[in-house]
Amino acid sequence: MDYQKIRKRFIPMSETMFFILFSLREENHGYGIMQDVEKITRGRIKLGAGTVYQSLSKLESDGLIQPTQEIERKKQYRITKIGEKILSEEIERIRELFQITEDFR
Repeated sequence: MDYQKIRKRFIPMSETMFFILFSLREENHGYGIMQDVEKITRGRIKLGAGTVYQSLSKLESDGLIQPTQEIERKKQYRITKIGEKILSEEIERIRELFQITEDFR
């Protein structure tokens, strides 16, 4: 899939996808992602296993993440270069939204 199609599919990004991708800047597995997202959001977001594994499947099939290894039946993932680029664009989009709201005040 070409970059523009991937970009169109993921930007704007759901909060769930954002935090899963953000979490995978470091290698992690599904349950670890659930714990990490809960920690990052200070308990505001608690992801269920179904949501995480469905999202991981989508992110992997579109090339934003890749499996790295399997340890004790836990598949580890990490963000790819394309995933990093998409995440950076989404972060910039969110910054712009924030700046607009700050300017409005």
